[in-house]
Amino acid sequence: MMDNGGNLTSGMGWGMGFGGLIMVLFWGLIIFAIVAIVRWLSGGGGDNDAGRSKQKTPLDILQERYARGEIDEQEFQEKRRNLEQ
Repeated sequence: MMDNGGNLTSGMGWGMGFGGLIMVLFWGLIIFAIVAIVRWLSGGGGDNDAGRSKQKTPLDILQERYARGEIDEQEFQEKRRNLEQ
């Protein structure tokens, strides 16, 4: 192609700048997707407090087991007394 001044041009002009931007955005999206998948598979990204996950106490775990019906009230009370000693 020739421009108005008689010089040969490739016709790319602004296209090269946008192509580079699109390539950066593409690779950024790929990297973001990989990080998101790894965090999802590792169980991260949930309800953690500023990067630190809350540690459950033995009593919390016992209460959860009782609530799910894994243990009955008698076993719950016995284990709770053992934990409080």
